[in-house]
Amino acid sequence: MGIRKLGYVGLDVTDVDAWTDLLGRTLGIGVTTEKSGTDEVTLAELDMFKYRLALYPAAHDRPRHVGWIVDTPAELDRLTDAGHTVEDGTPQEARLRGATRLRRFTDPVGYRVELAVGETKARTAVARPDGTQPGATGLGHFVLASPRLEELRELYENVLEFRLTDYRAPGLYFLRCNPTHHSIALAHADTASLHHLEFEHGSIDDVGRSYDRAKANGAPISISLGRHMNDKALSFYVRNPSGFHLEIGCGGIEVGEDWVPHDFGVSDVWGHHHAEANPFASPAS
Repeated sequence: MGIRKLGYVGLDVTDVDAWTDLLGRTLGIGVTTEKSGTDEVTLAELDMFKYRLALYPAAHDRPRHVGWIVDTPAELDRLTDAGHTVEDGTPQEARLRGATRLRRFTDPVGYRVELAVGETKARTAVARPDGTQPGATGLGHFVLASPRLEELRELYENVLEFRLTDYRAPGLYFLRCNPTHHSIALAHADTASLHHLEFEHGSIDDVGRSYDRAKANGAPISISLGRHMNDKALSFYVRNPSGFHLEIGCGGIEVGEDWVPHDFGVSDVWGHHHAEANPFASPAS
């Protein structure tokens, strides 16, 4: 498909102020605001580009859209060939995302997926609250849970041409569109939800400082510090104001063309103790 990476995520949120407090005071991520139609959208500055997370004020908390960066405009036409109904994004939507062109469609769950060409560098340095440098470096991945798992796999593996990196029985699949271990994971669940979104950090020290701030500020740490078995990332998770998890991590591995997908069995090398029941737990873990 020519998808290069996960570009951005948009969320409808009921409490923008709580999100801004979590991002800034606890996670050390600066924010800006920008008008989009009648809305004032809050944009998280994770790196040099326009944004990676956009928060739209709304009456209900839910995912608004997920955006993937593609290499060329020609890639935007291939979804139509696969039978998907595709719409062009408006010039205003493209400008907000820092893209030159934008197309969108609806996935089997009912979530909006966007394909964008181009990324605008919006800044030469990233704003950070005092004492939080260097902080986050980018957007890593997200995990989508749904009862329509096989349809999602068909979309991402066969239409969008992601590659399976590894999996854990029953019903958890990690997919990549570049050398990073995974940019999306798909899981089976009775209802559709965004399980978590991961913010990349440059080092374990950055993750540790975020962990200290989270504890000091009373953020709800939903999964403790630990190392994943499959991608080897070090991370912890907080419960965000919209109810799902934010993973704060670093050190995930990259894989090559000779990588063989496999069942990695146990979810973690150590740590990652859940404050609540783990929906993806297996007897082996």
